[in-house]
Amino acid sequence: MFELEARAEPSRLMSWLSPLLAVMLMLGGGVLVFWALGKDPVEGFRVFFLNPLKDFYSLSELLLKATPLMLCAIGLAIGFRANVWNIGAEGQFMLGAAAATGVALYFDGSDSSLLLPVMIVAGALGGAAWAAIPALLRTRFNANEILVSLMLVYVAQLFVSWLVFGPWKDPDGFNFPQTRMFGDAALMPALLEGTRLHYGFLLAIAVLIAGHAFMNRSFAGFRMRVAGAAPDAARYAGFSAARMIWVGLLLGGAAAGMAGMAEVAGPMGQLTDKVGSGYGFAAIIVAFVGRLNAFGIFLASLLMALLYIGGEQAQQYLNLPSSISMVFQGMLLFFLLGADVFINYRLRLRRRAPRSH
Repeated sequence: MFELEARAEPSRLMSWLSPLLAVMLMLGGGVLVFWALGKDPVEGFRVFFLNPLKDFYSLSELLLKATPLMLCAIGLAIGFRANVWNIGAEGQFMLGAAAATGVALYFDGSDSSLLLPVMIVAGALGGAAWAAIPALLRTRFNANEILVSLMLVYVAQLFVSWLVFGPWKDPDGFNFPQTRMFGDAALMPALLEGTRLHYGFLLAIAVLIAGHAFMNRSFAGFRMRVAGAAPDAARYAGFSAARMIWVGLLLGGAAAGMAGMAEVAGPMGQLTDKVGSGYGFAAIIVAFVGRLNAFGIFLASLLMALLYIGGEQAQQYLNLPSSISMVFQGMLLFFLLGADVFINYRLRLRRRAPRSH
């Protein structure tokens, strides 16, 4: 009979290699998926994983898709390190997008260079305000932040739908649920000529660097690491658990809100009821594949962006459903969790004791 036995000390090397193992297992599983769907695995692999990297424009689209994932994931990683489980980044993303849209619509026609910075701040504040709800309920009433933040995603979806079907609906938009297109001053400038990649990518890199500095070079980050690794030691040292919850949730919400702002001021150029594209949920996988580390998150964001674009390519060229992207995301998370189990535990064969006669 097999049983799991805790290891005396988990391997630090394997904790970094397990994401690579999960990726390789995902690729192997992908071959089986294509074969089971009646597609040539070699052609499927080429379309899904190589087509999105075929030229300069494709690479710029990969970076564009990775931008909101980087922003959401680094914010989540800060909280996850302290065992603050923010699962509602998708809702915070949408509220940040709505707050930034409100600024863009209010100052419609303005050509001020301050408009974009104000929209960034509004996006961060919108996301942080939405994250403050589970923070308040957790610290005041001990409500589970996982459930509260997750349920608020659906409230955020309904709120955005009300805005674009109601007060913010474009009167010239042929009855589509969308706002007016933003003015030029409210749009992120293109970073590379001839592509859709915009300055939001540089914002994401800056936030990654700031997140790394906070987690590894600040006393507040040290307190959160201690709270996550050794809660009893954190309490003995007098670190406030309530403060960890507020910091973890507010920073995660602010980063997700900036991601929402970059999306509406970037490739979308307006707010629609489809603004929630699953980035907030995918960022949870990105954060763990990246090992809650800024550089790891950067690489994991590129991988997740590749899965998104590869799914679109497979839908277009292989006539596969759009959900194929989520199949690969699910496999990646499954194999990562499986690999992590064996970092902390070993499989032992326990012999049954002989029956006494």
